[in-house]
Formats: sequence, structure tokens, C-alpha cells
Amino acid sequence: MNLKSERRGIHVDQSELLCKKGCGYYGNPAWQGFCSKCWREEYHKARQKQIQEDWELAERLQREEEEAYASSQSSQGAQSLTFSKFEEKKTNEKTRKVTTVKKFFTASSRAGAKKAELQEAKAPSPAIHRQASLETDRVSKEFIDFIRTYQKPGQDIYKQCKLFLDTMSHKRDLSIEEQSECAQDFYQNVADRLQTRWKVPPEKVEKAMDEVEKYIMTRQYKYVFCPETTDDEKKDLAVQKRIRALHWVTPQMLCVPVSEEIPEVSDMVVKAITDIIEMDSKRVPRDKLACITKCSKHIFNAIKITKNEPASADDFLPTLIYIVLKGNPPRLQSNIQYITRFCNPSRLMTGEDGYYFTNLCCAVAFIEKLDAQSLNLSQEDFDRFMSGQTSPKKQESDSFSPDVCLGVKQMCKSLDLLSQLNERQERIVSEAKKLEKDLIDWTDGITKEVEEIVEKYPLEIKAKSQALAAIDSENVENDKLPPPLQPQVYAG
Repeated sequence: MNLKSERRGIHVDQSELLCKKGCGYYGNPAWQGFCSKCWREEYHKARQKQIQEDWELAERLQREEEEAYASSQSSQGAQSLTFSKFEEKKTNEKTRKVTTVKKFFTASSRAGAKKAELQEAKAPSPAIHRQASLETDRVSKEFIDFIRTYQKPGQDIYKQCKLFLDTMSHKRDLSIEEQSECAQDFYQNVADRLQTRWKVPPEKVEKAMDEVEKYIMTRQYKYVFCPETTDDEKKDLAVQKRIRALHWVTPQMLCVPVSEEIPEVSDMVVKAITDIIEMDSKRVPRDKLACITKCSKHIFNAIKITKNEPASADDFLPTLIYIVLKGNPPRLQSNIQYITRFCNPSRLMTGEDGYYFTNLCCAVAFIEKLDAQSLNLSQEDFDRFMSGQTSPKKQESDSFSPDVCLGVKQMCKSLDLLSQLNERQERIVSEAKKLEKDLIDWTDGITKEVEEIVEKYPLEIKAKSQALAAIDSENVENDKLPPPLQPQVYAG
């Protein structure tokens, strides 16, 4: 498979992209240049080899132990010497075995190793890392296929991306803010080159920048998302703890114009919560923004169904706050910081994605600073709710004494729901009987009308008349017919 001869739009080094085993598929640097299929084969071979060595080691230790025990029975003096040497050797062998197994299952391998077998033996084996590597390989293939459509500008884009990734691999010691500035400068430079040097239309520039961001950030994700040099993880835990403490907040306190009693609205709320939680599973900033946008659109639909009119911005923000409180998305601050640092600025500052992201940031800031005045509560009630001494839901049942357990209250609530369902069932049965009666009356009316019409206009059936004789039948009147016409030929 020759990439240079297959398409002339862009030239890519074959030794850099193809599997070094020579199978013809694309290789991946994360897999030491192998494709996914060859990588699994080599990894399986290395693992089987290591397992076989461990079995041989165990058998050899067993034989030596038996020999040591047999020799100990011959002489007492030789017993102590042989046994001490045997124990020392056994300890060394076990230590080497444990070290070998640990190396075999370590999370990373040395970069300077040149033999593929040693690198594969030290390569990570968890399924999450394999999935991430497969995703990186897939994104790389999609990116190469995409830039081929841009011909020479695509070749320039590919070179710039490779240069940026090589540069960033040597700048791991930089702070996350400095790495963010490098990424933003790279986005700006690539966009300027496409517009000024290659005269690419704006709509194609925007599409190309989306693909560049996807390719770059898929490879940089594990280095720049929630790095250890920042306090993002600490902020995530603080926000999650804050949201758990605010579990008692009701939609009425936030003036949320959404009624979850409506089945369609309830489905929209569940979809919105699912989308905001799914944001953490994405690796590209644009994909994370897409999850926020889908969540926001579900919120607008829920408000529209509840109010029977288009939603406004004043309705949207309280509902978004309620969705965040109810969903408690994982690593919320890390995702917001990641989008802010490494998203394409043209997408983040304009359009609906930027608008919805700004509202999400406002919602998180409101949750962090939420107090009694924000919920129109007294400070005493707010403190009791936060401490867990009571909750607004318990105050709804004033008829219960404080000694009544939660099970009894839940049972009474279930009985109320059953009574409501019983009323609805009776109403449905009544409507069904009414419909049945209307159908019977309608049928009787139609039958009566048909009978009246039949009586007014009775059907008269006349006697059967004599059938006409066929033209070619034998009867006495056929001789009175004129002779048949003869064909005539006219000279033209």
C-alpha cells in the first residue's frame, strides 16, 4: 500500500504511518508503530511467553525444594548449609519472579527500549488505555482522510500539526496556562495560514479547525486534562460536596418553570441530565460543548412544553442550575477548565455553544455562592437544611407527628398516589362507557335512517325479459340482414 501513489493530494511518509510489521494497515506510535491487529498479536505472544517462563520457574523451584529436602535427610551438617543456600536462592528467584511480573503489568514502558518484545512486555494492559489508543488511532485515520480533500493546504495542515505535537512533547514541564497559550497560538496561526496563504473559504476554515482541534486534543488529552500540577481535582471534589449538601433544593425554591409531573417534561429532564453527565466521557473540547448544547436544548423544550410558549433566558438559567444540582456531573470544574484552556476560541466566543457554556459557568458560580437569600429562606432554615436536620419535603406532611418513621410517611404517600390512580382509572372507565354508548346510538341511528329510505323508495324488481338472439345464431330473421361489406382497394 503506497500512500504517495494512491492519492497525489497530500504526501505522507509511509514509514511513519504504516504498520512496521508490513501488514499494510496504519500504525500507531502508541503501539510502537504496530496496527491494532498486529499489536494484539505481539502482546499476546509476549504474555504467553512470560506465562511459560513463570511455569518453568515454578517447576524448577519445586524440583530444587525436593532435592534440598532429600539431601537434608542424608546428613545433619550438610542439611543446614544446603537449606540456607536453598532458601537464599529461592528468595532470589521469587524476588526476580515478582519483579518480572510487575514489569509485565506496569502502566508504561521505557521510551528508550528498542526491542518490540521488551516494550510490549512493559506496555499497559488495562481496557481503558486500549480503548483510548483505539480512539486515537481512529481519529488519526479520520484526520488523514479529511486533510487529503484539501490537497496542498491539507499537507501544510498535517505538517503543522505534527510539528506542534512534537514541540508539545518536549514541553511537558510547562504550566498548564503556558500549554494553553501554545494551543491557542497554534489555532490562530493555522487559521491565519489557511485564510491568507491558501485563500481557503471561511466555512472550510472553520471545518478544518474543528478537525485540527479533534486530532490535537485527542492526543494531548491525557497530559492536559486535570493535570497534577493544578488544583482542578480539588475544585471538583469541593463542587461535588457542595452539590450533595444542596440535595434538598426544590424547583420551587429556584423558580424553575418546569413541571416533572408531565411525562414529556420528565423525559426531557432525564435526557438533559444524561447529556451533562456524558460530557465527562468526551475527549475533544468541541464534543464536550456539544453535550452542553444538547442538554440546554432539552431544557428549552421542557420549559416550552410546560408553559406552552417559547422559553426565555430568565427561565433557562434557573432550570440549568436545577439540572446541575440534580445530575451532579463528575469532574465539572475540570471539564470547564479544559474547555476554557484548549477549545477553539472562535467556537467558544461565538454561536450557541459559547452561549450555553457561559450559562453553565454562571450556574456553577451560583451554586458555589448559593445562600439563604438566594433561595428566599431564612438563615435558620437554610442552616437546618444544610446540616440535614430537616428538609423541605418533610415539612409538606404537617399531619404527621415527628415520631412517625419515614416508612409510614412513604406508605401514606404511596396510598395517595394509588388513590389518584384509582380516580384516573374510574374516569377512564366512565369515558369508555360513554364512548361505547355513543357508538351504539350512532349505529342505531344509521340503521333507522336506512330503513326509512328503503320504505320511502322501495326496490322494484322487474320480470326477466326475453334474451336477444346473437347475430350469428341461426334464426329466420338473419336472411333480412344486408350482405357483409367487402374490402376495396383504392389505387393511391
